[in-house]
Amino acid sequence: MSLYDYDPGDDEPTFLYFAYGSCMCPVDLKRSLAEDVHGRVVGAARLSGYRLGFFHYLERRNCGALDIVPDPHGEVEGVLYRLPWRLGGLLDAREGVGQGDYRHAFVEVSCRGRVYRGVRTYTVVDKLSEEMAPNEWYGSVVLRGAFTCGLSESYCWRLFERMCWLEARRQPADAKCPPHRRRQGGRIAV
Repeated sequence: MSLYDYDPGDDEPTFLYFAYGSCMCPVDLKRSLAEDVHGRVVGAARLSGYRLGFFHYLERRNCGALDIVPDPHGEVEGVLYRLPWRLGGLLDAREGVGQGDYRHAFVEVSCRGRVYRGVRTYTVVDKLSEEMAPNEWYGSVVLRGAFTCGLSESYCWRLFERMCWLEARRQPADAKCPPHRRRQGGRIAV
């Protein structure tokens, strides 16, 4: 399948989009696109050769936001959407492409036993030198999307633990993660 695809069941040209952060949540994505996208979810997908990290400072939420970074041993789970081409500009606006926050990247993902090439995703332009904890709102939207769209349970737990670890590192005295879920230093691979 290619980036500029026509779905015979659809009335208009579409593109494939791999979401790995807050856009995994169809309810939250609807808020930005002003259109229900539940029916446009192709399924849970995997991106090899990358890992997640909270390397973007989300100014409007005053917290860290997700990014993908190359890692030959990494794998990122996310959601593959087939969106109408006319929504591309709204998606770019949500990701801050015009402001230089994120830029397009075109990747290959696997979903439901198929490989999709030339899939649009986004990556941070000016990455933070170290990860920044997300706030509670951002973290809950990411996890809601991950669970709703069927990402693996083990991946969801690693993502949750990573957010907890970053929060604990930022505020060790009153971290919001339960004590048995906290990590003392080290890197939790997501």
